[in-house]
Amino acid sequence: MQHPTFYRTVQIDGLSIFYREAGPKDAPTLLLLHGLPSSSRMFEPLFARLSDRYHLVAPDYPGFGHSDWPDAKKFAYTFDHAAEIMTHFTEALGLSRYTLYMQDYGGPVGFRMILAHPERVEALIVQNAVAHNEGLGALWKARRAFWADRAAHEDTLRANLLSLAATRTRHLGSDPNIERYDPDLWADEFAFLSQPIQADIQSDMFYDYRTNVDAYPKWQEWMRKNEPRLLVIWGKYDPSFDISEPESYRCDVPKAQVHVLDAGHFALDTAADEIAALIRDFADQ
Repeated sequence: MQHPTFYRTVQIDGLSIFYREAGPKDAPTLLLLHGLPSSSRMFEPLFARLSDRYHLVAPDYPGFGHSDWPDAKKFAYTFDHAAEIMTHFTEALGLSRYTLYMQDYGGPVGFRMILAHPERVEALIVQNAVAHNEGLGALWKARRAFWADRAAHEDTLRANLLSLAATRTRHLGSDPNIERYDPDLWADEFAFLSQPIQADIQSDMFYDYRTNVDAYPKWQEWMRKNEPRLLVIWGKYDPSFDISEPESYRCDVPKAQVHVLDAGHFALDTAADEIAALIRDFADQ
C-alpha cells in the first residue's frame, strides 16, 4: 500500500487519545469525527480510498474506541468537553487547517470546534448529523423524556440506546437489503457497549445531548452568515434522523451540495465508493 494507515496515541489533557492517520502530511487534511457508538474505525473505508489524495486523521473521543475511558464519576462526559479535547488534539498534531467530516456525534463535537476556531475550517462534510430540531425523528420521543426527567427514564433510555437490537437497528434502519451489511458492525459495537463502564459513560453523554438542541440556532446562524463550503451526504434509511434534515442544511447554505444515498445512518457501511467519489469531486471544485 502506498499510504499505509498508522494507529497512534497522543497524550491530551492527561488522557491517551487514539487516532488513525494516513496519507501525505503536506496534503489537504480531512479530520474525521465519528458517531455513537462507533469510533475512528468507522472511517476505515475512506482510509482505503482517499489516502492517496488527503492527509486523513480520525481520533477516538474519550470513552470511545481505543482512547482512555475515565470513570464517569471523575470525568465530565459532555460535548463541550469532547470538543475541547478534540481541539487540543488538533493543536498537538499541528493541524491548523482542515476539512471536517462530521457523522452523528461528530456534528455537535465539530460545530463546537468550528465556533471556537472558525479560521481553521476549510470546508464541511456532514453525513447523517443533525443541526436542526426538526431533524430528530420519532425515536427521540423517549430520549426527550429522558432529558426532561433522567431518573424516571434512565432504564428506558438505556434500552432505547444501548441494547443489541438498538445497535443493530442503527446500522440497518429501514434498508430492505440487509444482506449488504456485515453483522460484525453491530456485534463489535455491542461488545464495546457491554463493558461495565460504558453504560454510565454513554448515558452521561446522551443526557448532555440536550445541549446540542439548545445550540442548533447558533450553528444555523454561523452557517447562514458564513456560507461555508458544505457537502451533505445522507443515508436515507437512517432510523434516528428525519429525511428532511439534508434540505434544512441547504436552507442555511443555499450553495451546499446535497446527496441522499441508498444507505443507512452509517452510510460508509454500504456506500463507501460513492462517498469517496463525492468527496473527491467536492474537493476539486
